[in-house]
Amino acid sequence: MNIVSTSNALKNITGTIVLAGAGKMGGAMLTGWLAGGLDAKRVVVVEPTPSDEIKALAGKGVRINPKDMAAAETLVLAVKPQSFREAGPLVKPFVGPSTLVVSIMAGTKISALEEVCGGMVVRAMPNTPAAIGRGITVAVPAKGVSAAQRAIADALLRATGAVEWAEDEKLMDAVTAVSGSGPAYVFLLAEELARAGVEAGLPAGLAMKLARETVAGSGELLHRSDLPVATLRQNVTSPGGTTQAALEVLMAKDGLQPLMIRAIAAATKRSMELAK
Repeated sequence: MNIVSTSNALKNITGTIVLAGAGKMGGAMLTGWLAGGLDAKRVVVVEPTPSDEIKALAGKGVRINPKDMAAAETLVLAVKPQSFREAGPLVKPFVGPSTLVVSIMAGTKISALEEVCGGMVVRAMPNTPAAIGRGITVAVPAKGVSAAQRAIADALLRATGAVEWAEDEKLMDAVTAVSGSGPAYVFLLAEELARAGVEAGLPAGLAMKLARETVAGSGELLHRSDLPVATLRQNVTSPGGTTQAALEVLMAKDGLQPLMIRAIAAATKRSMELAK
């Protein structure tokens, strides 16, 4: 994998960007685009039930559900995967032979996107921290996607966080299992850390506060530090101390490692099933 440099790329986009689906993820992307300097007049939003926040962007020049349908330079598909077959014909008029089609729909293969929409397809898998600009997205280009189109896709995806590029679409099921679903695992950790604190005698409110701030703070430290993850863990662990006592349980043969391997395998398998 490699990262494409796209400095000031949003400001340099000159074609029309059609966003199909302006829910939480699509709305987060749109907010990131405009904050990054994309000209609002270049954006068209196709959304049956736009929120008040999306409607308000019309005042900045964003076109919402226009009646005139013409091929755009780029179409970003942010609809729910289960609605794709229904929504496809509605957005197809925006797609010409050379239109860049960027999909963030989980489990939807490049071949399905080409069949329903056509165009030059980039399949991407973001995650929910994109809503605060801290997401991670992996993108795979179809054959025929040009370097210029890849740069545009990178700029649009990078507006909500980091972007990694892969050449093998088969990796996307594991990507979905690790980063796409990953935030839920972290939130579960916070839940269970708080629950264990209550079992240890802490008041529920204090236990949840400690769990939330510990997970959030540790995540920020992980984000800012260049040290290996194992080193960060070791830095907290004093020989014979309380952390080591807990880690001996978590790192036992039946501890966190085999459990996480099974969880990721289950999510990967389900992603494969959904893609059929």
